[in-house]
Amino acid sequence: MNFVEELKWRGMLHDIMPGTEELLQKEVCSAYLGIDPTADSLHIGHLVGIMMLSHLQRCGHRPIALLGGATGMIGDPSGKSQERNLLDEETLRHNQECIRKQLGKFLKFDTGEPNSAILVNNFDWMSKFSFLEFIRDIGKHITVNYMMAKDSVKKRFNGEGDGMSFTEFSYQLVQGYDFLYLYLNHGCKLQMGGSDQWGNITTGTELIRRKANGEAYALTCPLITKADGSKFGKTEKGNIWLDPNRTSPYTFYQFWLNCSDEDSKRYIRIFTHFTKDEIEAMEQEHEAAPHLRVLQKALAKDLTVRVHSQEDYDAAVKASEILFGKGTTEDLASLPEQLFLSVFDGVPQFEVPQNIVADGCGVVDFLAEHTKIFVSKGEARRMLKDNGVSINKAKVKEDATVTVDNLLNQRYVLVQKGKKNYYIVKIS
Repeated sequence: MNFVEELKWRGMLHDIMPGTEELLQKEVCSAYLGIDPTADSLHIGHLVGIMMLSHLQRCGHRPIALLGGATGMIGDPSGKSQERNLLDEETLRHNQECIRKQLGKFLKFDTGEPNSAILVNNFDWMSKFSFLEFIRDIGKHITVNYMMAKDSVKKRFNGEGDGMSFTEFSYQLVQGYDFLYLYLNHGCKLQMGGSDQWGNITTGTELIRRKANGEAYALTCPLITKADGSKFGKTEKGNIWLDPNRTSPYTFYQFWLNCSDEDSKRYIRIFTHFTKDEIEAMEQEHEAAPHLRVLQKALAKDLTVRVHSQEDYDAAVKASEILFGKGTTEDLASLPEQLFLSVFDGVPQFEVPQNIVADGCGVVDFLAEHTKIFVSKGEARRMLKDNGVSINKAKVKEDATVTVDNLLNQRYVLVQKGKKNYYIVKIS
């Protein structure tokens, strides 16, 4: 497989330095991509770079994932107008261990093959440098004029944000040294990243040329946005994380399932290993029946199984059926508490003392007096009479009672008013 051609048809190629494709066709090439370990989980914004490494490995080359333990202490100014908070070494080490496990779901490590992925941490070599050694051995090879010509630096000097500290200004030198170190110690000749990293990456190629008299190459992918121009991977509640404790598998699944048709056509190329023929066949199927959301379902399944598990995917599908009307009371009762709360995240909640339902509470009193789901008992009676109220997915009438037998996970009651209005009542 031709890696550059693979990136092209997947819409993942932005800039490429002359000679890069020839290098990749000539030999098994080692290429690296940096990952910022400022959190103890990757989020889906990282997936573009990770998939570049994954596609690279599938094409027979060796991916190097570099965790920025040192650069994470500085903060990359690219695309930012403010300086970030700096992390201590203990926090960064914890974050790196968590990220290591997540990378193993996308890359093959320790296979014994020439293209077996490796994981490195730039803190391991940068921490051994003294400041004087660094400015003497590395700093003298790159001029300030060269560094200031980079777009990420010029924007900050021209009034974006609060200016730039020397710490951030030095970032491209530190990243450039990473490339030099990997070139000398791992034979790495290619650095990859997002299009906003072009300036930092080319500083590395220039440092390799000047200090090691070597040739190195650069390749970037476009920054992914949604069809409406908004930032990919962000929701009203923030990032979509790969850690199930930060973003539940159900919410993760729903993110991909709810992509627009236009976005899903791009995302299925970038974030999966489906072949071009497979994707084009799915696109034809999708065009014939858009309401079946073939692309979104394939994308959501592939990523949920890869990042979480088949069991988590199956549970997410089952939970979706419950939410959108196909599930039964038994299905609802089978949901673990965390998944139940994830499915109904954001719906209004009420709290009712357990003694209210201990001996049974009439449904009208429960809905209008104890929870205020209805503003009056009269309104509650009218909707109950019209078959418009469900308790735990089962339609109820005016003479129904709510008891401890109705509790889900021993503490919740799910009320549905009309077709779309859900309420959780927590019995405490």
